[in-house]
Amino acid sequence: MPDLPPVERLAKLRALEEWLDWQLNSTRARIRTTEAEVERLKRAEARAYAEQRWKVEPARSGQTVLHRGGCGVWKQEAGYLERREVFLLLEDDTLTVKMCDVCQPETGLRG
Repeated sequence: MPDLPPVERLAKLRALEEWLDWQLNSTRARIRTTEAEVERLKRAEARAYAEQRWKVEPARSGQTVLHRGGCGVWKQEAGYLERREVFLLLEDDTLTVKMCDVCQPETGLRG
């Protein structure tokens, strides 16, 4: 390229600049798409984790309510319980535990 006249060198450099700019924008777009996909997968994993667990709504009117982890009635997203912990909760004679009518958590406790 040094043997080309300056006008032609400049034209080739501009073309190279355009192509590199296109490559950079294309790569950034793929990064954004991949980041969005990773975020969707994280949300799906968190949802699956919650669905396999239970959560407890503190007592109101003397009754504690048990929900599936993904139930929208009680939106608390911390303190998920494992199956064995739910059985311990249900065995506690000092608590009155009601099953949520919406998510029906007892279905996951059978079997």
